[in-house]
Amino acid sequence: MESSLSFSLPETLVLPLKTQLISSGSVPRSPSKLPFHHNVSLTVSLTVGTPPQNVSMVIDTGSELSWLHCNKTATYPSAFDPTRSTSYGPIPCSSPTCTNRTQDFTIPASCDSNDFCHATLSYADASSSEGNLASDTFNMGSFDSLDMVFGCMHSVFSSNTDEDSKNTGLMGMNRGSLSFVSQMGFPKFSYCISGTDFSGLLLLGESNFTWMLPLNYTPLIQISTPLPYFDRVAYTVQLEGIKVSDKLLPIPKSVFEPDHTGAGQTMVDSGTQFTFLLGPAYTALRTEFLNQTTGVLRVLEDSNFVFQGAMDLCYRVPITQRVLPRLPTVSLVFRGAEMTVSYERVLYRVPGEERGNDSVHCLSFGNSDLLGVEAYVIGHHHQQNVWMEFDLENSRIGLAQVRCDLAGKRFGVAH
Repeated sequence: MESSLSFSLPETLVLPLKTQLISSGSVPRSPSKLPFHHNVSLTVSLTVGTPPQNVSMVIDTGSELSWLHCNKTATYPSAFDPTRSTSYGPIPCSSPTCTNRTQDFTIPASCDSNDFCHATLSYADASSSEGNLASDTFNMGSFDSLDMVFGCMHSVFSSNTDEDSKNTGLMGMNRGSLSFVSQMGFPKFSYCISGTDFSGLLLLGESNFTWMLPLNYTPLIQISTPLPYFDRVAYTVQLEGIKVSDKLLPIPKSVFEPDHTGAGQTMVDSGTQFTFLLGPAYTALRTEFLNQTTGVLRVLEDSNFVFQGAMDLCYRVPITQRVLPRLPTVSLVFRGAEMTVSYERVLYRVPGEERGNDSVHCLSFGNSDLLGVEAYVIGHHHQQNVWMEFDLENSRIGLAQVRCDLAGKRFGVAH
């Protein structure tokens, strides 16, 4: 495998995926595999610095710069300590890394009082972090130590502190020049998340295996002109339609096309849990799903309850009912490929939400307009049991329905 980097990469690195949070030190290390688990976010454990420090990072295909908490607090007990690493080095703001390679940051890099490169990052869920760009050695499985540029963050605001406090930082996996995959020089990466126990894997490198189903590919959409609302380094695909069961919804094609400002792109994002659709598409889906579930499910009649601020179609299901009735599937139709969300993932049981003897289940698609997000976002909940290949070399994403727990066994990933 050719790489633009000077070190030799093994053809693939396989990282097992698991749902329980495991401390980095308690995981058995095999030469080329790393622990990788899923709860509300997908995380990987690795070591950074000299001597190595254990860190846990959220895998995020929707962002560029990888970063670590560098300020240990009661809220964020898991932090990287740069003063303990002899290989750590802050990036000066006069460095080409600071002046040239930060051009896709939504907030431009700046100089701090020590003339170090200062970065401020903000995310769609209102989380933000800021600190300095730095470099240090990252150790992953059988790879040699890699010198990586990352953000050493001293100030972090999270919209989900409970979840984020369990991790040391975030691993940016988009197409920007400072993303983890760009710095590693991989031509492609893939992941697969099981729909039952969330076991699965992340695979860095080639994934051409004869036992796999053929992938259906959809091209990545690229716009060379900078537009205010278009993220040029996101994994943007063209959504062309939505089906409920086999019924194609009567949504004009123009609803799925980015407008003259770039608003309305469709992004595949592993850092977001659910899928969000712009208002007209969401309303059409909500209406048809409601029609097809009439008499099958009991609607939660509570206009004040909107799950995660964007999901307003919810149902009451008796707590004693172990299995949901068979529900309509929802298919996202892309150019050249289709992603079908089967009935057990169409609804999401809201944790801790009960009404009398009923639990609350909501349609797992939300309304982007209610979040103030000018985009379609395909979250990881709907990528379960789908082999997702991000082919950077050929600017495309490959999809195939697959049993991810069985795929893990094929790769010898033990859980």
